[in-house]
Amino acid sequence: MANAVVFERVRKSYGSTTVIPNLNLEIPEGSITVLVGPSGCGKTTTMKMINRLISPTSGTITVGGRNSAEVDPVALRRSIGYVIQQVGLFPHLTIAENISLVPRLQGGKGSIDHKKVDRLLHMVGLAPDQYRDRYPSELSGGQQQRVGVARALMSDPPIILMDEPFSALDPVTREQLQDELIRLNQELNKTVVFVTHDMDEALKIADQIVVMQNGNVIQQGTPDHILRHPANDFVREFIGEKRLQSHLGQLVQDVMVTQPVTVSPGRGLAEAVQIMHRKRVTGLIVVDKHGKYLGMADTADIHKRYPDESLAIRDVMRTDTMTLSPDTPLADAIGFVQEAPYGYVPVVRQDGTLAGLLTRASLVDVLARPYLDQERSVAQ
Repeated sequence: MANAVVFERVRKSYGSTTVIPNLNLEIPEGSITVLVGPSGCGKTTTMKMINRLISPTSGTITVGGRNSAEVDPVALRRSIGYVIQQVGLFPHLTIAENISLVPRLQGGKGSIDHKKVDRLLHMVGLAPDQYRDRYPSELSGGQQQRVGVARALMSDPPIILMDEPFSALDPVTREQLQDELIRLNQELNKTVVFVTHDMDEALKIADQIVVMQNGNVIQQGTPDHILRHPANDFVREFIGEKRLQSHLGQLVQDVMVTQPVTVSPGRGLAEAVQIMHRKRVTGLIVVDKHGKYLGMADTADIHKRYPDESLAIRDVMRTDTMTLSPDTPLADAIGFVQEAPYGYVPVVRQDGTLAGLLTRASLVDVLARPYLDQERSVAQ
């Protein structure tokens, strides 16, 4: 818990107006925690109280095991990385000078640690030889944000605050920097507190999401938990029905393959192999003339008995494999598909007829759909 941030009964008021009434919140170390909520919900105020850009009216905020009220505010801020939307680079300083500013202020030295600057530039995807001696005006908005992240990392802070750092960027650059942040924190294991009003961004980058409303924490949990179990109608509405539905809210029948390759039980093994070759599949579903499911066989089952010309597909098919009902919730079906010996599970109606096939590929499709839709909207 050395790098955790803990709020205990924290209140923030401006005169008679209270924006944070009674905040109890623990931000775990070594993870990306995203504060999300509508404008005016208190998320930015909460984040700024961590480095005392805003001081709480009452309560205790523990940062890295220390009561932040007992730490010199300047020293506290210099020990915490801070990235904002406008970047805040000094226009008269080179990129190398901007990145090394905080440690030079801390040490009272004018020298630049060029090795570390180059390492950080490389880490955030900027070629040191190309960018270290440039000035901020010579960089794009996305490149400036990368420099801002490098500057926040320069003094190796255990905690980094990020206040809507990517919201002003174009969608493609924003997506790239989100990916970069995830990669960096997997490598560096910092405690990152990230503020955004964008639920898609929160779901993508967060290890933990804190949903806020009127200065209160409405729900805290992993993206998966919040998507599966929204605490109330406010969270459900803020997440959005499309996101809830796209995250395994469907039934098996909504995503199954509806026309799988089937074969009758009397087909010979050579015929079965020819069907698989022609249809480019590795397995066959066996049904009778009424379309009732009987079993399944793949290339391994057939190969073992293939030399015997007297055998038909009924003699090698498996009849003891798991099946699913069309109205099974997709969330409940995932485990069965992952454990299925063939990587797919037949979907069988109540009357025993084959309805379709749930495959690992169809699961990947449904999980990727919100991101693919987002990419299409960007391209348009």
